[in-house]
Amino acid sequence: MAIQALNSAATGLRALSTSIDVTANNLANAETNAFKRSRVNFEDLMYQVLKQPGATNGLGDKTPAGLFVGLGVKISNTEIDISEGPLENTGGPLDVAIQGPGFFKIKIIDTIGDGIGYTRNGSFFVNDKGELVLGMGDGYKLIPPITIPPGSTNIGISQNGLITYLKPGQVTRTTAGQLKINQFINPQGLSLQGGSIYTRTEASGDPIESNPGEDGAGQTLQGYLEESNVDPVKELVSLIKTQRAFELNSQSIQTADQALQTIGNLRRF
Repeated sequence: MAIQALNSAATGLRALSTSIDVTANNLANAETNAFKRSRVNFEDLMYQVLKQPGATNGLGDKTPAGLFVGLGVKISNTEIDISEGPLENTGGPLDVAIQGPGFFKIKIIDTIGDGIGYTRNGSFFVNDKGELVLGMGDGYKLIPPITIPPGSTNIGISQNGLITYLKPGQVTRTTAGQLKINQFINPQGLSLQGGSIYTRTEASGDPIESNPGEDGAGQTLQGYLEESNVDPVKELVSLIKTQRAFELNSQSIQTADQALQTIGNLRRF
C-alpha cells in the first residue's frame, strides 16, 4: 500500500538527514588539528513477508523465491576513520605529532570519562607551573605529568618520546620526562567528547600504554602537528550523493501521496 511507501520514505529522509549532519561536521572540521572524520553506516529495517521462499503452490511445486516488502532504513552507527592525517611542519618546540597509531593521555573534567581523555592533538604549552598542557580548552594536563623549569632552553623531544632541555649556563642536557602512547584494541569504540578528545568505553577496551615506537605504537615527531584527515573533495561528493538520495525519497513521498489521492477519488465515480 502507498501508506507503507510513505513510512519507508520517511525513514529514508530521517536517516539521510543525519548523514548530511555528519558530513557537514566533517567539512566544518577540515582544518581542525587531529580531527577524525566520521562515516555513517546504514542498515535496512525488517521486512513484511508476503510469501515465504520454498512455499508449495497449487501444483505441489516449491516456489523458487519469496515475496518480501521492506519497511525502510535506519542508521546502524557512525564509524570513526582513525587513519592518520597529514603532518604539518610547524617548527614549534612543543608541537608533537604521533606518526603511527596511538593517543596522548590527558587529564580532563572528572565527570567525563572518569577524568581521563585521549587525543592525537600534540599542540602542547607550558602553564604557570612549568607543566606540559594541551593548548586547547582549559589546558588539560598531560599524563604522566612532565614539568619543564622556567628559563629552560633547547627543548628536545626524541622519536621515542624522551623530553630533554638545557638549564641556563649548562651544556649537559637534563631529562624532563617520557611521553607515553596509548593504544586501543577497538579505537572505533571510543566516545567522542569534542576538541579531538576521546574517552574509553566498554567497546574500545582498556588502553595499552607504551613508549613511542614500542609494541606497535607510533613515534613522536617534534615540530609537527597532525592535521584533519578530512578530504573536502570526497566529503563534497558524498554530500551531493546524499542530497540526490534525499530528493529521491522526497519523490517517493510525492508519488505515494498521489496514489492515495487517486484511491480517495475512486468514491466519486
